[in-house]
Amino acid sequence: MIWRLIGVLQSDMTENEMSILLVSLAATAVALIFCLPVHEYAHGWAAKKLGDNTAWMHGRLTLNPAKHLDLFGTLMLLFVGFGYAKPVPVNPRNFKNYKKGMALTAAAGPLSNLILAVICRLIGNFIWVIPAGMPSDPFRLLSDFFEILFLINVTLMVFNLIPFPPLDGSRILDLILPYKLSRLIAQYEHILRWAVFALLIFRSPISWLSYWVAEGVAAVVDFPFNLLM
Repeated sequence: MIWRLIGVLQSDMTENEMSILLVSLAATAVALIFCLPVHEYAHGWAAKKLGDNTAWMHGRLTLNPAKHLDLFGTLMLLFVGFGYAKPVPVNPRNFKNYKKGMALTAAAGPLSNLILAVICRLIGNFIWVIPAGMPSDPFRLLSDFFEILFLINVTLMVFNLIPFPPLDGSRILDLILPYKLSRLIAQYEHILRWAVFALLIFRSPISWLSYWVAEGVAAVVDFPFNLLM
């Protein structure tokens, strides 16, 4: 996003390019101050429902972005297009079932992004039902805004579902792994973290996967609208 902004500022911008850039920046801002906090809130909410109040006791069961945003994760979202917030503290000893509790708590974050993505796609589809005689430009910009926000949420979901520690996908995968394999992965967690860092730098695999997941989600959400048009 930042690279795109710098590139555009160094070139002659058309009015349409400027509009798209501003919409992209607005969608990224909303992702930072709302979507990432919702993701972390979902973790804390799920943990509390499963018997762990740690997030609540640390003041993290809130949508206040100041409580959740991580400096490096924020920079990654701005420069790379996907990032993360500060992990919500969880005490697995408070769960009746350690693996199940951790998996459900972890799954709540990506699920929240999927729900937000579906909502954004639905709003974008409804916006296109423009009353006759109304100017189309504001509606087009609004539609672009929700389309970008839809893609950001899908990317956040896909990124967090990667089964490498400390991402949510590793906690979900741990639910079905044999104990010995689970312990082996835990021993090498510090090495696997570098794999996550590599994915942040070389973003092509995540971008490619996010594209196809977004296509699938969009096809499902758009289906009833396509029938009516």
